[in-house]
Amino acid sequence: MMDANPPIAVLIGPTGVGKTATSIRVARELDVEIISADSMSVYRGMDIGTDKPDLALRREIPHHMIDIVDPDEEFGAGAFQQHARAVIRGIAARGRLPFVVGGTALYVRALLYDYPLASVGSDEALRQRLREKECCEGRGTLHRMLAELDPVTADRLHPNDLRRIIRAVEVTHITGESMTTWRARTPDHPVYPCIVIGLWLPREKLYAQINQRVDRMFEEGLVEEFLKLQKRYRRLSRTAMQALGYREVNRYLKGCIDLDTCIALTKQHTRNFAKRQIAWFRKDPLLHWIHVESAEQRVPDMIQRWLESTEIG
Repeated sequence: MMDANPPIAVLIGPTGVGKTATSIRVARELDVEIISADSMSVYRGMDIGTDKPDLALRREIPHHMIDIVDPDEEFGAGAFQQHARAVIRGIAARGRLPFVVGGTALYVRALLYDYPLASVGSDEALRQRLREKECCEGRGTLHRMLAELDPVTADRLHPNDLRRIIRAVEVTHITGESMTTWRARTPDHPVYPCIVIGLWLPREKLYAQINQRVDRMFEEGLVEEFLKLQKRYRRLSRTAMQALGYREVNRYLKGCIDLDTCIALTKQHTRNFAKRQIAWFRKDPLLHWIHVESAEQRVPDMIQRWLESTEIG
């Protein structure tokens, strides 16, 4: 662990679990500034679908890494690592505790560890060729290609997970080494002194909350928000178009599905995403799980006790 780096607190959990309410309670009780670790909240104008904290809360409590790029720009883990680490230095210089809150596991990992893959760039021309290859030669083509290049990574990825399959092939193409090799270089100790707390709910309750949240998003005008983004920007970046809700609305507006199907698919895809998030978080040995129904009372105390016990408060 690098003692020169400031301590940070981290709150993670699947989408829809209730991280915002708990983070606001922490911020009102402790001297913290919040750093969003959400891959889609970085985009301006993508408000309803990403369920950003409202402006009143963001005026009351400092929030960082929200609305920092336009949705026609690409933004990934490497950029997040660079920006968020600068933010952490600024918060610490003000004598406050950086409080990372979010559900994008790759971003949290890139921030907490010297994650080498964050430094590997992208090749959009290669990505387009790979997408065309999958389209022309049939489903599963890229997964079979990856199995030859990097069987370990191919084994852990579903054949339909094209975005991650393409990234794994891209890493090998750019660096000459497999993603498995790169992942093996990730240190097993965090860069910062940290406490990592995860919020959980029984799956049936979490899924019910997700369904309610999706209904609320459409009631608040998700379709209209997407239309405004289309009007303002010539095209949304490929990363932005991965956002849950927006990609389904795009299909609806193109006439591929009706609105009821759009809403149902958004719910289904969000539930599936939450399941993947939980599986990722469970691999983190630093994680302390807390039931969300007691989190608003317990999390501030946990962070305060940790600061006192480690003599870094």
